[in-house]
Amino acid sequence: MRHVTDNGFAERRKAAAEAKQQLLKKFETAPKPTDPEVVAKQEERKAIAAAREARRAEREQLKREERDRKLAEAEALANAAALEAKAKAEAQEAEMSNRIARVVADDAERKAERDRRYAARKARQR
Repeated sequence: MRHVTDNGFAERRKAAAEAKQQLLKKFETAPKPTDPEVVAKQEERKAIAAAREARRAEREQLKREERDRKLAEAEALANAAALEAKAKAEAQEAEMSNRIARVVADDAERKAERDRRYAARKARQR
C-alpha cells in the first residue's frame, strides 16, 4: 500500500524546480544597488559611520587631553615636592651651619674666659 505523503521522483523534482523558481523570483524583485532607496540607505549608513568615527576621534582627543593634564599635574606635584625637599635640605643645612657656628663661638668664648682667668691668676701671683 502506498503512503499518501510518499512523493515520487517526478513530484520531488517538480517541487525542487518550483523552489528554485521562487528563489529566482525573490532575487528578481529584490531592490537593485542603483535603486534610490538602496542608495539612500547606503548614504545614511555612511553618514552614521562618519558620525561614529567623529565621536570616537573626539573621545580619543578628550582622553589624550585628560592624560596630558594628569601628566602635567603629576609633573607639577613632583617639581613642587622636589623644591620642597630642596628647601627643607637647605634649611637643615643652614640650621646645622648655625649650630656649628654657635658651638665654635661658645668654644671661643669659653677659651677667652679660661684665658682671662689664667691671666688673672698669673697677675695675682706676681
